[in-house]
Amino acid sequence: MEQKKNLCAQIPLSLHTQVSEAREAAGQTTSEYITNLLIEYYNLKKNGGTTTMSGNTRTMAFQIPEELFQRIKAHLERETQRTGRKYAQREFVLGLIEEALNEAERLAAEEAGQAAATEASAGPGEPSESEEEALPPEKP
Repeated sequence: MEQKKNLCAQIPLSLHTQVSEAREAAGQTTSEYITNLLIEYYNLKKNGGTTTMSGNTRTMAFQIPEELFQRIKAHLERETQRTGRKYAQREFVLGLIEEALNEAERLAAEEAGQAAATEASAGPGEPSESEEEALPPEKP
């Protein structure tokens, strides 16, 4: 492990608040957050000011109506007040996406299980329900 040395600096209170909120949203200690911030800064300088994709993250960007944006902001503010910790937009959106995908995957698994059970319940040589629907009606 690389040796460490303390770095201390007086910064404006508004900047300290901004850094603290971002650090909390990232779920990192102050040391981890500042280290990552400085590494990112020096990598950015080394790359001539252009950012590069790092790790397994991708960016999604889209526009939403102003009214929806204001509703989201109000919700984040309420949740921040309710929980006593900053509830970030990123955390909110990722939570919604995860929730929706988990539900969709659960439903898809249920549907696949039901289809397999239907196929298994049809005896050998007997058409399944889906096959029966495809067959023309029998003539008397």
